[in-house]
Amino acid sequence: MAVRRGVSGTLIDMLPVDLGKSVRKVLCIGAHADDIEIGCGGTLLKWATANPGLQFHWVVFTAEGKRAAEARASAKELLHGSRLKIVIKDFRNSFLPFQGGRVKEFFEALKKSFEPDVVFTHFRDDRHQDHRLLSDLAWNSFRNHLILEYEIPKYDGDLGHPNFFVSLTESLSRKKSEHICRYFQTQSNKHWFAEETFLALMRLRGVECAAPYAEAFYCRKLLVV
Repeated sequence: MAVRRGVSGTLIDMLPVDLGKSVRKVLCIGAHADDIEIGCGGTLLKWATANPGLQFHWVVFTAEGKRAAEARASAKELLHGSRLKIVIKDFRNSFLPFQGGRVKEFFEALKKSFEPDVVFTHFRDDRHQDHRLLSDLAWNSFRNHLILEYEIPKYDGDLGHPNFFVSLTESLSRKKSEHICRYFQTQSNKHWFAEETFLALMRLRGVECAAPYAEAFYCRKLLVV
């Protein structure tokens, strides 16, 4: 593993890899309408900008009422110009574990219809029950794929110690944060749903990998050939 110097001059064990250049197909899985944008929106923006040929398959499992329209509009704008398929399911919010059979059947159909290079899904140890189920089923269905688990800040305080970082510029981080708050107006009444929340987490993860800002993921298995 290569060693490089961080912004403070300290030595950091880190091997910079431009994964976006080798990826062609990306599967994005989110339990709720804004999860994908919050968890990996900056990374998707960075990759899409650097590689216009990327193909994205965007799946949101619960989006009731106005949230379905928000999810669709947000995805289209975030990845404008990219090859994008958006799927909005109508499972009941917060009850995914109790609809497990139907959710599992959808995953089985999904893996037959799309062969991704990278799968973005929820953190396995997330305290939200919908998030945990989708993470487990993603690992169950996409067993031979690179899976990156993203994090969602919330009241539960379940942030952990991620081991995979994607560096972001300040301008890209602000663009992501502004985008989320602009497109998901139905969530503006939540005390944590604010640009400063999303920026703060990306800044903290940037500190951890010696970058201005960053998104962080849990990479449980990575095969190097």
